[in-house]
Amino acid sequence: MRATLRQAARATVHLFLAAVMAFGSYLFITVLLIAATGAVAVVGIWLLPETVLLIRRIAGAKRRLTADRTGREIPEAYRPITGPVRERVRTAVTDPGTLTDVRWLAAYYAYGWLTVLMLPLWPAGLVVDGVWSGLLGREALVLPLIVRLADLEARWSAALLRPAPKALLARRVEQLTATRADAVAAHGAELRRIERDLHDGAQARLVALSMRIGLAQRAYGADPETARKLLGDAQEQAEEALTELRHVVRGIHPPILTDRGLVGAVRALAAGSGLKVAVRADDLDDGPAEGPRAPAAVEAAAYFVIAEALTNAAKYSGCDRAEVVLARTRTGLGLRVRDEGCGGADESAGSGLLGMRRRVAALDGTVRVSSPVGGPTVIEVELPCVW
Repeated sequence: MRATLRQAARATVHLFLAAVMAFGSYLFITVLLIAATGAVAVVGIWLLPETVLLIRRIAGAKRRLTADRTGREIPEAYRPITGPVRERVRTAVTDPGTLTDVRWLAAYYAYGWLTVLMLPLWPAGLVVDGVWSGLLGREALVLPLIVRLADLEARWSAALLRPAPKALLARRVEQLTATRADAVAAHGAELRRIERDLHDGAQARLVALSMRIGLAQRAYGADPETARKLLGDAQEQAEEALTELRHVVRGIHPPILTDRGLVGAVRALAAGSGLKVAVRADDLDDGPAEGPRAPAAVEAAAYFVIAEALTNAAKYSGCDRAEVVLARTRTGLGLRVRDEGCGGADESAGSGLLGMRRRVAALDGTVRVSSPVGGPTVIEVELPCVW
């Protein structure tokens, strides 16, 4: 009986909030009609975009309320209403999301009154179920109807508020366009970095190496001792140039990923980070040849994200411990980096988070950052791939 009462109480809260929104929608219909009349008369056509924006806010609140009840998020797919009045009106009228919201608002005007049915169900349920379930120990009969009523209202709202496939496709195209632009920008920045590293590092050392070898050739006949010294310096220059080239290669694709696999590469990265890093790999193999591996681009993105996260933790967190979790998921590769530092990570402060997002977005992945002031900082990344 107590469990039934708790479920009925939660359903009542949902129905009460739904009733409040239904009453507000009845009032809003009047505003909507005024805006439509003004738009037809051209005098108040500027009211139309503002009315559509208000409808979006109401529908967004209803989506969140319904998601709390059903446990499933209802996506939004709207075109931004910006620009001059004519463009704003055109967008407001032609956006498929507007039709979806208006259709829901009209239907809600009809089925929103169902929420008041909970009022007679409560006294009847307390009497009937109090005897039938509380005293006789039978299954409750009336109070579960409140739960069913709340579930029915939530299912209808979810079905009506779900964006049309055309709107979802348009939003997906916009996301891919933005992702492509970020990928192109990141690629250009990476090429400039490689060019700068080669010009300032390896190329400069190779020029110095060539000069020392030329001086050694000239001095070999007259002063063999000086020639040997110059050749020794040239050998050091050659080793430094090789080191610079290895550094550039690691920035493109770390060879350790090929040699030891992602888990081994992350363990090596953690060992050299300067922090005490615990690495946990769920359902992933240590060896590069044991079982299926993620695509090279996915492994590289995961490696660089972890490297950036550990670098940020060492610089800014103020703690000496971190944790890295790698996991094979149903749709790809998941990773989480956590530190118990001071938190407060800000993407606009040049902490590398924006670069992470761009690298992950280029692979159609997602990044979630939680860094409240006082910590902890948790970075979660999902990279889609096929195993």
